[in-house]
Amino acid sequence: MNPDSIRNFCIIAHIDHGKSTLADRFLEITGTVRPGEMKAQFMDQMDLERERGITIKGKAVTMKHTAFDGRQYQLNLIDTPGHVDFSYEVSRALAACEGALLVVDASQGIEAQTIANTLLAMEYDLVMIPVINKVDLPQADPERVAAELQQVFGFKPEEILFVSAKTGIGAHEILDEVVKRVPPPRGNPEGPLRALVFDSIYNTYKGIIGYVRMEDGNVSKNDRIMVMSTGKSAEIVELGIFAPTPHPVDVLYSGQVGYIATGFKDVLECSVGDTLTNYAEPATDPLPGYVELKPMVFAGLYPADGEAYNNLRAALEKLRLNDASLTTQPDSSTALGFGFRCGFLGLMHLEIVQERLEREYDLDLIVTAPSVAYQVILTNGETILVDNPSKLPSPNEVQQIQEPMLNLTIVAPSRHVGAIMELMHSRRSEYKRVEYIQGIAGNDGKESNTDQSRVMMEYTMPLAELLADFFNQLKSRTQGYASLDYNFIGYQAANLVKIDVLVNHLPVEALSMIVHRDQSVALGKAVVQKLHTTIPRQLFEVPIQAAIGSRVVARETVRAMRKDVLAKCYGGDISRKRKLLEKQKEGKKRMKSIGRVEVPQEAFLSLLGIGEDK
Repeated sequence: MNPDSIRNFCIIAHIDHGKSTLADRFLEITGTVRPGEMKAQFMDQMDLERERGITIKGKAVTMKHTAFDGRQYQLNLIDTPGHVDFSYEVSRALAACEGALLVVDASQGIEAQTIANTLLAMEYDLVMIPVINKVDLPQADPERVAAELQQVFGFKPEEILFVSAKTGIGAHEILDEVVKRVPPPRGNPEGPLRALVFDSIYNTYKGIIGYVRMEDGNVSKNDRIMVMSTGKSAEIVELGIFAPTPHPVDVLYSGQVGYIATGFKDVLECSVGDTLTNYAEPATDPLPGYVELKPMVFAGLYPADGEAYNNLRAALEKLRLNDASLTTQPDSSTALGFGFRCGFLGLMHLEIVQERLEREYDLDLIVTAPSVAYQVILTNGETILVDNPSKLPSPNEVQQIQEPMLNLTIVAPSRHVGAIMELMHSRRSEYKRVEYIQGIAGNDGKESNTDQSRVMMEYTMPLAELLADFFNQLKSRTQGYASLDYNFIGYQAANLVKIDVLVNHLPVEALSMIVHRDQSVALGKAVVQKLHTTIPRQLFEVPIQAAIGSRVVARETVRAMRKDVLAKCYGGDISRKRKLLEKQKEGKKRMKSIGRVEVPQEAFLSLLGIGEDK
């Protein structure tokens, strides 16, 4: 196949701006899907995606399109997610393409993720085609949105396309513009095989199936391939394209997007970002892979039934193959048993992984409260990363604790500026800048009213503050109009302390937490009061304390169950009663010194909501 007749492009946009609907129209126009088989959000095959109306996994599809010049072109489309937590999926799709459609809602305009995805595409030097969608809606204002695109990104008016993905108006013209503007693949068709794995799944019969972008050379189904990073080789089980379901072919050529079933059974033998080459004539240099994203949010995943631990481990291994940004390491807890400490890109990522494990692998899980990883500088000059508060060294060994910081971009109507600034002030944030995205003049020559003008605000804020119900608070204070994007910018020193929770004077490691000193006392009191209501009464008093180092900042006492030892005394001398009371007192004292209090699982679960209501 001639690479000049191939075009690789993806669709990027903010969440719910119509990416999947536009992809549906492309499938209909090109005849890739027969009318009887067509359904809304065709490329979103996961139940979770269809229920929530969002794209979680990037999907590839190969379409044949007869363009304006009468020639037939092969268009390889990758539909990408719009939520900030799945930006790693977007970056991998961008690396496999030469062009991108930037889709913007005609009524909502530019949102935070629109800006983030566009900047990401510019880093990959992609040809950008701006598309304004939903022009058929009554509240649509395409002229205003077009002006925003020109102001923020510098697009020319003639570059901007208008479409209604729902009705299909303008969709055919977009495909023609893709052929015109997006350059053909730049690989070497005659060189040794080099194919970049941009995604993968596990199949019981075919092993690891790598989704590949063919860079150089070609591969046929009779070849033996080798993974350049590990040196592992295998006979190809199957290779093909997505049309849109897997369609086997005999050969994949330079520039194409398709899949290769490797037959590998170990998930570590072929991972995302690897380069596949021909075993007989290997390439010398691998393709540049992907920068591994560091997880930002950590939580413990434990099976509700301890016997399901092995099932959870197998499920996580298979899910990691499909989700390269998920990290796992074995962990154990006194109350919850054996499980895994997992790293996620954000709260939505955590929520989706939990639901996928429960649905696809039939697991019943307990998820601990999410936390962040802190960088700790020790007194001996060593720097360590602590993702679990219980692993924080003692205060006399710690010189400085640094917390992860985010660069936040908030886009909202200008009337909500006051509410946003009030929220940010309460979250230990630092103001950077504000930019007004101006409206355009209407038919009467006057500028559009201030309700239509919007503002882009930038702040730096600790990641820990984002976990404490920040997104819900932002949506609530802006009536749902604000959009949020964030990226990690590094670590910054802060006045952080570790709160230890002691039950009967013994620390419970699973309840430790790292918080800012200003919030430590209030949070310590909240934890102690919650435990006071959930820990059952014993035959002796049980003190529950929250301590920072050796200083106790909050205490509650679970009263002892009282046994009336005087019930059998119907009279007699007072000394007899006193003797019985003294004997009981000594017994309680001895019991308290040797007795152990087991913190029930319900107590751990009751603490998961603490710290979210600020």
